[in-house]
Amino acid sequence: MTKKLIAGNWKMNGGLAANQALLNSILSGLRGPACDVAVCVPAPYFAQCQPLLAQGPVALGAQDVSAHETGAYTGEVSVAMLKDFGVRYAIVGHSERRQYHGENDALVASKAQRALAGGVTPIVCVGETLAEREANRTEEVVKRQLAAVIHLNGHCISEIVVAYEPVWAIGTGKTATPEQARDVHGVLRAQLKAATPHAQRVKILYGGSMNAGNAAQLLAQPDIDGGLIGGASLKAPDFLTIIASAA
Repeated sequence: MTKKLIAGNWKMNGGLAANQALLNSILSGLRGPACDVAVCVPAPYFAQCQPLLAQGPVALGAQDVSAHETGAYTGEVSVAMLKDFGVRYAIVGHSERRQYHGENDALVASKAQRALAGGVTPIVCVGETLAEREANRTEEVVKRQLAAVIHLNGHCISEIVVAYEPVWAIGTGKTATPEQARDVHGVLRAQLKAATPHAQRVKILYGGSMNAGNAAQLLAQPDIDGGLIGGASLKAPDFLTIIASAA
């Protein structure tokens, strides 16, 4: 059985004092978690979070990574820079990056490739908008998004993490039903099985407003191997409840 992964995405939230308090509460509340745990923090806080997490069960993650190795790319953060701070995961292709920064499937695939080459595990996000779901295009959209990553990274695709995040359920209070989430995760698993004999090694996370109230039911579904947690990861009691549900 695949060990589940609960990854918090702080998005553009945090502050030195708030980060310290949040991580202290999470770490003090963890008692040998039965799942993998990570927090993906804003890049300016790597230096603060690295020593706080260095000896504990929580891995440090980034919210993005550059598709470039080095050079004149103002504002970009390279995978080598992430490695300097002990970052183990990097979110790529989050719907907010696709929507607000115009990231397309090819760029997301390149970012995943760069992360893998640098020894950082990419959390590759895929998901459909409300209009796409209502047009019955969910399967088409998520398969297209994942196919770009598989095409460029086929030889090491079993090393990625996938996160299904229905765009219509992010920060809206709406959540896919466990059955809706299960069905899409099943589609993604089948696509991975066609690409690699090691498809079962790939964790597929659910990332559409998982919270303390619905985590247990979602995590009990086949092929839901964890969660990419937004707002609930900023509240230690809620995050700890979700982690406990993953056991």
